[in-house]
Amino acid sequence: MSSFSVKNVNQIFGSGTAEVHVLHDVNFEAEPGTLSLIMGPSGSGKSTFLTIAGGLLTPTSGTVEVNGVAYNERSKKKRDALRLDSIGFVLQAYHLLPYLTVADQFKLVDKVKPNGNLSKEELDDVLDTLGIKNLLNKYPGELSGGQQQRVAIARALYPNPAIILADEPTAALDSSRVAVVGDLLKDLAIKHNKAVVVVTHDARLIDSADHLYEMKDGYLTKKEVVKA
Repeated sequence: MSSFSVKNVNQIFGSGTAEVHVLHDVNFEAEPGTLSLIMGPSGSGKSTFLTIAGGLLTPTSGTVEVNGVAYNERSKKKRDALRLDSIGFVLQAYHLLPYLTVADQFKLVDKVKPNGNLSKEELDDVLDTLGIKNLLNKYPGELSGGQQQRVAIARALYPNPAIILADEPTAALDSSRVAVVGDLLKDLAIKHNKAVVVVTHDARLIDSADHLYEMKDGYLTKKEVVKA
């Protein structure tokens, strides 16, 4: 069974002369143990797709299913619990709380979700891999954009979600860090049997991908993965 699937999703904003059809009959699925890339230009509908995929926006039509159950068949309470327990978001806006140190960002997750998070050893491994273990006592305002992005990635992985949805996770990173993040996401998919979905402009991530899709003018098309 797919961890995650999108079926015949359309998204329309506005009405009448102001109507904008952002997504057109989008179909997609991600199996556990795979890394899927969705690539396309700005304004193509990638971020809207990811917002719908994570249950943060209800599509105009169509369904999104996690473990075979559609979002619209779950109560609001169960959808909220699903996002907390099963879906990790890595968004372009890092959403780090400015008054908490890096270490405290993870402690806050513990308060919201006390059980099922990565062990200390597993978190240490993620922090080492991302090169941010020495930043634990820093505040977000003391970090560069790339460092904040890596902290946000680690925080998204910490609750140990079954599905990881990432929006431009390498936008602020240099090539060496892109490779590190690509390898980390691939490793999470394979070793921990997670479904990882990344929307990105960054062709440097293709080498880590199992599946490649192109989003253009709201239409999603599967492409062949051609690695360097």
